[in-house]
Amino acid sequence: MILKKIVFGFCLLGCTVGLASMALADQLQDVNARKELLCGVYADVVPFSYPDPKTRALVGMDVDLCTALAKEMGLKATLKPMSVEARIPEVKMGRVDLVIANLAYTKTRAEQIEFSNAYYVTKEVLLVKKADANKTLADFEGKRISATKGSTSEQSIHMSVKNGVPVTFQDTGSAYLALQQNKVNGFVTNMMTAIDFVKKTKGTEDELAILKEPMALEPIGAGMRKEESAFSSAVNKGLMSLENSGEFKKIWDKWLGPQTTYGLARTEKITPISELKFQPMP
Repeated sequence: MILKKIVFGFCLLGCTVGLASMALADQLQDVNARKELLCGVYADVVPFSYPDPKTRALVGMDVDLCTALAKEMGLKATLKPMSVEARIPEVKMGRVDLVIANLAYTKTRAEQIEFSNAYYVTKEVLLVKKADANKTLADFEGKRISATKGSTSEQSIHMSVKNGVPVTFQDTGSAYLALQQNKVNGFVTNMMTAIDFVKKTKGTEDELAILKEPMALEPIGAGMRKEESAFSSAVNKGLMSLENSGEFKKIWDKWLGPQTTYGLARTEKITPISELKFQPMP
């Protein structure tokens, strides 16, 4: 009887381990079975993912990256547009396989989801009226500053501006409008979006400038569910293949490179976040 119980125990343990292994591989098996990578992207944030004015189809850097990554993994990309604050919940609930939507690494997010290797590092910056261009972050102590709700832009206000008062909005356009209407003293956003607004307002009475002091440095990666090691490994392998083949550089140059509105030179390669030197946001 004792021997039977021991054998049964080992069988039960083996089954448990087997089921655990299957659980770790479930998502990769699922996407391979569907032959589809369901990718969450922004609904309307230039230059990452936004509707083409003529075709209304989504275009942008994140759209191209999702498509290229899916192809590298032998899958077809299917895009799901979403808001800034929906990115983490959509991943956690399994409504998308991964999110590629300018998703910055933070400690809180890393507790909830898995991050891929960083495919670039960006800055959060403070957009201000041109008259305030030579000020420092210290000059905005206690001031009202706008940002998109649920973004790292919002978090950087608490981290970089003493007693800063975040005024949040559902979309980038509304946060920008708050600055133009003098409802706030500054507007935090990523460097690419900031450059775009500066160029659009250049030479007008509403001209804006980017404060020289950055609010934060942020590694950007794809967001995935935790405990899906097979899937996350496949995503990272795909990203590194895009790096090594030069395909990611083509995507970068197309949307952010020296010949674009943003004029950004690419200085980093796709790298595991653990190997980067930066101060992570809470």
